Amino acid sequence: MKNRRGSSPRGSRLRGSRPRGSSPTVKEGSSLGSSALLNSRATAPKSTAPKSTAPNATAPITLLTDFGTADYYVGAVKGVVLSINPSATIVDLTHDIPPHDIEAGAFVLLGSYRSFPKGTIHIGVVDPGVGSARRPIIVCAGDQLFIGPDNGLFSYVLDCEVDCQVFHAVEEKYFRQPVSTTFHGRDVFGPIAAELSNGVAPDSFGPQIKDAVRLPSLKPEVLKKGKVKGRIIHIDRFGNCVTNIDPGVEVNQTTTLRVNGKTIESFREFYGEGKKRSKLFAIWGSAGFLEISAQYRSAAKMLKAKRGDAVVVVSTTTR
Repeated sequence: MKNRRGSSPRGSRLRGSRPRGSSPTVKEGSSLGSSALLNSRATAPKSTAPKSTAPNATAPITLLTDFGTADYYVGAVKGVVLSINPSATIVDLTHDIPPHDIEAGAFVLLGSYRSFPKGTIHIGVVDPGVGSARRPIIVCAGDQLFIGPDNGLFSYVLDCEVDCQVFHAVEEKYFRQPVSTTFHGRDVFGPIAAELSNGVAPDSFGPQIKDAVRLPSLKPEVLKKGKVKGRIIHIDRFGNCVTNIDPGVEVNQTTTLRVNGKTIESFREFYGEGKKRSKLFAIWGSAGFLEISAQYRSAAKMLKAKRGDAVVVVSTTTR
């Protein structure tokens, strides 16, 4: 089990808890947004490119990929960035995204970007469609900039921010030449990030678009009789199952979760709370979503769970 990430006093009510016996405070047939969970920092734009997403000269450029570290790919991207902006600070988010796993990349970006300062530039390269007709894009969201393929990689950030803008990068004068059809991370995304860090405006790279590719929404579905249906959106290396249930769905000790035919009735404030190590429990995770965990064991293996599996929240009065 991973390190504990803070706790509340034993016996205190969970975040978002409600009086015993009450149902989730949502309307039937509606959807619950994640924007209530994640505080947006974007401001209303006064020009084509929002002033709030202007690069910060001291902010870093982050790099998230599925490249691994055994090959030359990561170093090549960094080299191109530094060739254009020798003063750039480059931070590795991770290079261990499973190959071609866009949803995993989207979740890691979601869990990471709010830790960085205003104006940070994020390069995301999980790009199974490299060289095809898929578009290179720049996303302005949450006072930060995101550069990568238009394949849904930035979906969760877009779900959780307001006043977002997306630009199709078509101005090849900013690309490294010749552009390889197999390595846009080096020849397209890296150079764009470096030019942005040098002060080039996002709208200088191409037109704004409104039809960026999106993954399924993070919004859980409200069912009848107070039930809420979410899904597992990520399984971490400890086997914790991260759901898309956010604090907009109020849960407490009277609430149960149903996953793959099993019922979870225990809710904890921290991982080591309770004596039963083999028991499944729910806990609010650091990304702001409800997680299903087991102390010193993999909850995913215990549930035989995979990403996309349904998670139903049921109140005591509707069981």
